[in-house]
Amino acid sequence: MTRIDAKFAALKEKGQKAFVAYIMGGDPDMETSLEVMKGLPAAGVDVIELGVPFTDPMADGPTIQLAGQRALGAGMTLQKTLDMAAEFRKEDDTTPIVLMGYYNPIYNRGVEKFLVDAKAAGVDGLIVVDLPPEEDDELCIPAQKAGLNFIRLATPTTDDKRLPKVLQNTSGFVYYVSVTGVTGSAEAQAGNVGPEVARIKSATDIPVIVGFGVNTPEKAEAIASVADGTVVGSAIVSKIGAGEPVADILDFVKSLADGAHRG
Repeated sequence: MTRIDAKFAALKEKGQKAFVAYIMGGDPDMETSLEVMKGLPAAGVDVIELGVPFTDPMADGPTIQLAGQRALGAGMTLQKTLDMAAEFRKEDDTTPIVLMGYYNPIYNRGVEKFLVDAKAAGVDGLIVVDLPPEEDDELCIPAQKAGLNFIRLATPTTDDKRLPKVLQNTSGFVYYVSVTGVTGSAEAQAGNVGPEVARIKSATDIPVIVGFGVNTPEKAEAIASVADGTVVGSAIVSKIGAGEPVADILDFVKSLADGAHRG
């Protein structure tokens, strides 16, 4: 059982929905990013999604693209992202960390070395958005053998024919993308999301978490009420990008977490 599995089991026992927060590793610099990351659990975050900056983030909208550029400009690398996770683990051994990014940096490092290093750094799961199920032998299967959850994205265009393929080797949770588009591009609507989550849950026992287009405590509550939890990324990253004090960023995160937990 990974930390992700344990977290969702504990939340289920409490009858509570999950709140997942995304930050870009190294944005605007490693020191600030790590300070935010360390403050997330106390702000109510159940799972931390740690972005690995990449030059061509095809699933991400302008807010997270700019965050990646800031991080890369400050010298952030895949290794330094793993270093952030390892540093976080010195103080927190229970909050799950999911690395979210693209396959190129992992491929460049070498899958076997990456998995050994990620596990050693205290990473629990991976979201690699540009590796479809047809490429599971490339990273998904080796990751699961190494004890890491491989979290897959389902979208509004994932029909009943495609869904079983998407779910086949998914573990930890399913990340349902609430809109057709990139991160931060549109607002999620609970009325649209609810039936889709129900459709996915009818095909799997894995928790379904909804992200993309969730940007307020009210929206987090509404979306969490029709799913097993929600993810917020761009709304948090935009505050980091604006240079707001870390304490204010964490206050905002807490308001989002409280909303999701009410759901």
